[in-house]
This record gives sequence, C-alpha cells and structure tokens, in this order.
Amino acid sequence: MKIAVFGGSFNPLHIGHAMLADTIITELGYDKVLFVPTYITPHKVCGGKVTAEQRLELVRAFCASVPGGRFETETCEFDRGGVSYTSDTLEFLTKKYEGKLEGKLAFVMGDEVAAEFDKWRNPQKVSDLADLIIVHRYPDVGALEKALYGNQNPASDSSYKNKPAGDYKGDFAVQFDKDNFAYPHIYIENPMLPVSSTDIRGRISGGKSFKYLVPSAVYDYIEKNGLYRE
Repeated sequence: MKIAVFGGSFNPLHIGHAMLADTIITELGYDKVLFVPTYITPHKVCGGKVTAEQRLELVRAFCASVPGGRFETETCEFDRGGVSYTSDTLEFLTKKYEGKLEGKLAFVMGDEVAAEFDKWRNPQKVSDLADLIIVHRYPDVGALEKALYGNQNPASDSSYKNKPAGDYKGDFAVQFDKDNFAYPHIYIENPMLPVSSTDIRGRISGGKSFKYLVPSAVYDYIEKNGLYRE
C-alpha cells in the first residue's frame, strides 16, 4: 500500500487541501492519504479562536464524507500531546504500517513550508523516513486578501490570522528555492486554487460568503458550531 501523510493545522480544511489530496492519489498513484492535524504546531500560533479539538473534528467530518476510505484522519499527534513534530509522527506511522507499506511513506508539504524546512526538528530524519512531496501553493496571500476584500479589513482585528512562532517567518514570507533544496523530493506543479485558510477565517469573521471554499461537510460543521465568528 502506498500511503501519503498530509499534516497541517487545517484551520479550516478547504477545497485546496481536498484537491491536493485527490491529486496525490489520482496522479501519483497513492492508495491512501492520511490527514494528520497538528495538536500544537511548532512554527505558528493558530488564528481563529477555535480549539485544537474543533480543528480535528473538521478533518474527521471531511474524511468521513469521502467514500472508499481514500482519505483517513490520523490522530497520533493528538494522542501524543505536546508540540507536534513531523519526525515523531513519521516514525510512529512507519511502525504502525510496518509490513503494509510499499516503499516509504510520503510526506506532503507546501513550498511555503518547505522554504523553512531547515529550521524543523530533525529535517534529515524526516527525509530519511519519507519521500518528500512538495506542492506549489498560492504565492501571494496578501494579493488574494486584497482581491477578496478590497481595502476593507474583513474583521475588526487580525485575530483570524496566524502568527509565526520562534524563528519562523511564517507563510509565504520566505520564497522556496526548489533548485537548491537540499533533500530528495518530488515537486508538483499542481493546480493553484486561490483559497487559503487565513482568508476563509477572515471571510467568516467578517460575515462574508465562504460556502464553496470548503467541502460541504466542513461547511456544515462550521455553521453548526458557529466557528470563526467574532
């Protein structure tokens, strides 16, 4: 079985995440994508005033809505507690699926994250444990925000935005140099959907439409529980 690991805060999971996971299965031939929501992410403070458990439930709702078991929620980072480190997760999943894997696990990350991969805990271990799949992400969140909202801030403050932690500069602040990336990887020029979790949180906070930016199961959960509203 070929398994790809897709980690992230998923705050919230949106159609870009769903499209990427489907691309990995349809175009790269993987049998399953494990969605691994982080419990405490080491490189940013999540915006949006939602709990880690609510982020997990958003992922669960989406994966349960997709037939055939192609997408699965993996809760190991919640089970482990504390700060979520990818090297620990890959080590755990390699043991969990021992005897079932065809080759190594794959680990999926956006190029805006890969740009600061050298700051991760044990990046060499991550590379040793998994085939790295780096995907092209929407390159200019600021431009997208302006296109969606004009000059009006969708929220009364910036509480819906993530904040970098430690020595990380944050989403899209560092440009990915794929020609000089030091680890073996596959780079996918996947379709870039002009959507981001940050902008979705801003739209919800500002009372704007977001229904078709997220899978229907995610939309239903957000509406039912009143997430991301000021």
